[in-house]
Amino acid sequence: MTVLIVGAGPTGLTAACGLLARGVAVRVVDSASRPATSSRALGLQPRGQEVLERAGALGDLRERALDVRATGIHVDGRKVVDVGAALKPGEPRMMWIPQTEIEAQLRARLAALGGRIEWDTPLHGLTQDADQVHAEFDGGERASADWVIGCDGAHSQVRKSAGIGFPGSPLPERFVLADVHAELPGPGAGIGMFLSAKGQFVVMPLPHPDGDLWRLMAPISAEQDGELSEAEILELLRRFAAERAGFTDLRVKSAEWTSMFRFNRRLGDSYRNGRILLAGDAVHIHSPLGGQGLNTGIGDAENLAFKLALVSSGRAGAALLDTYAGERRPVAESVLSATSFGTRIGFSGSSVGRRVFAALAPALGLPPVQRLLLRATSQLDVSYRDGPLAGPAARCLPRHSGPRPGDRVPNIPTRDAEGRRAPLHNQLGTGWAVLTSGSADSHLQEAAKRLGSDDVRALSPETGALPGVFLVRPDAHLAWRGTDAEDLGRWLDTAWLNTALCHQEKSRG
Repeated sequence: MTVLIVGAGPTGLTAACGLLARGVAVRVVDSASRPATSSRALGLQPRGQEVLERAGALGDLRERALDVRATGIHVDGRKVVDVGAALKPGEPRMMWIPQTEIEAQLRARLAALGGRIEWDTPLHGLTQDADQVHAEFDGGERASADWVIGCDGAHSQVRKSAGIGFPGSPLPERFVLADVHAELPGPGAGIGMFLSAKGQFVVMPLPHPDGDLWRLMAPISAEQDGELSEAEILELLRRFAAERAGFTDLRVKSAEWTSMFRFNRRLGDSYRNGRILLAGDAVHIHSPLGGQGLNTGIGDAENLAFKLALVSSGRAGAALLDTYAGERRPVAESVLSATSFGTRIGFSGSSVGRRVFAALAPALGLPPVQRLLLRATSQLDVSYRDGPLAGPAARCLPRHSGPRPGDRVPNIPTRDAEGRRAPLHNQLGTGWAVLTSGSADSHLQEAAKRLGSDDVRALSPETGALPGVFLVRPDAHLAWRGTDAEDLGRWLDTAWLNTALCHQEKSRG
């Protein structure tokens, strides 16, 4: 069984790694002639870090990420929000690293798993029948696959070929952006967002051996029509740096990349049409505020990959794939709503809007508010307890009884049957875990019989006692909790996957 993945960005590469690690053959194609050299996305949230860790693709990204705890919000030259002040030592935080670096790490993992990327292979169109999807590429090549995952961005040819609508609209704000080698006026100037009566200006560092690479971004007036040249964009940003941030002597030595753009807010009508599935920007796009886009995309990929692997192995029916949208679409809806609201407030083009944000900004500096916002953007609280796989039991458990089915299970210290110690999420890899403080041999047998003996392992918490036995999914969400092993078996057969799970023993009988 083969899966065609269209798009070799973070979402497509995460899906490819997840499938290859589970023994599913993939073909990865991309219309670009080579890997991207510029990054719009600049951050890996704590949940995204966990996804890459489980995929074996995090590598040394943590060591290479920049420390941006000095980031803040400045109003009329005064720092009113100090992001670093709200971070406790050891607390999960966003890694400030360009998307290009993340993609390079994923490509290395893909190669280690035996995969490769076919560059300069644009997709022309897709057709499908009951058994396969048939692809035609621009060069005239035709190929077939059992499944296709479209990870080819906002202008997805996969989505168009599948006939899936992409309703939405552009946000009114327009922006200019540049990654430049520049001299800022001293280390005390600060980084982050600057707001004055003239408008907003953002300056953030980028990794570079010389330490002089910066990202500059600012909204421009709606009256600024047409495309601007690189020189015009740089001149605008120099002026905005002085007017809005007080950087009167910003000296730009050279530019690596400039852009002029408008954010869109769009969500696909569906995540699936038959054997064609969508993930990442191909099915949802929004403002980059809060560093949510890349992280939401690779979350899609992880969720889809382990489910598609079950289907590909014959252990689950295709109905399981409908739960992918049932779990991930609400996440995208929440992200679209939050980022659109934040962009309208934080980057308002009107003087009234800017005054409102300036008045609200000091409240954002309160440590409890900052911690709340950081937790929300971390995506660590993403839960599927209201999704199609959690069942009514997820809503009936006592409030303080620990994770409910559908919740992310915290990355607690654990040990396996051989006594090896590691955090839970490191132990998971691409498999499932029966997590219990006591004996769980019968639970392990019930799970292994249905999910594969090589894909389920027994783990115990290093400290504390769990309220029963937990079955943890490959994406670190709780699948089931209880005490009776036979109930776990019945539940796997009926409640969680319902008609989807068709483990091999039943198919032979």
